[in-house]
Amino acid sequence: MAAEDIGERLRDARLRQGLSLRGLAKALGVSPSLISQVETGKTQPSVSTLYAIVSLLGVSLDELLGVGPVAPRGAAQPSPVQRGADNPVLEMENGVRWERLAVGDGSNDALLVTYDPGASSSVEGRLMRHAGVEYAYILEGELTLQLDFDTFVLGPGDSLHFDSVRPHLYSNRGTSPARGIWFIVGRREQHRTLPDAPDAPEFDAAAPLTSAVDVLRAMDGLSR
Repeated sequence: MAAEDIGERLRDARLRQGLSLRGLAKALGVSPSLISQVETGKTQPSVSTLYAIVSLLGVSLDELLGVGPVAPRGAAQPSPVQRGADNPVLEMENGVRWERLAVGDGSNDALLVTYDPGASSSVEGRLMRHAGVEYAYILEGELTLQLDFDTFVLGPGDSLHFDSVRPHLYSNRGTSPARGIWFIVGRREQHRTLPDAPDAPEFDAAAPLTSAVDVLRAMDGLSR
């Protein structure tokens, strides 16, 4: 899928949430010009930036990649098999390739992720965090995981599991590609269950996000 198509869908999602370009950029800790370039297809974001955007806007990778929803009960059901050649693909400019696997009911994310040598989940080298619980199994190569203050080197057959709100960063410090299967579980459900403070004022989705509290409340109001 072209970067222009992805950018257009992200822009549509932002407008549906009533967020300004500047407000979204502030919530993500990036520059407004970067968001503008992503939305116009002039640049591709890092893995961490893309995931932060879709998490904040409540956009599933299904929607972003143009994968249709599951048919309602009683309607003709889609094939239970998704061929490898049909996997929707996101190729990040920093050498990370995401392939969206069979979507099921769309409530969780299933991904085949490849990190080229030198690639990382953040171009800026910053640890990321997002809603959900993360599971992964390494198929080949060597991948380094920084999780909080710990560092783990993972190889074929190794697996991982942690709450994705913990700061983390993946990087390939080896000389050959690293590939693994990722499952992100409960990301959208967690958005919907984040609590508000008892005395919190009504959230204005059209107002700029100025604090972490605003971000959490925006996530809490998402429904997908």
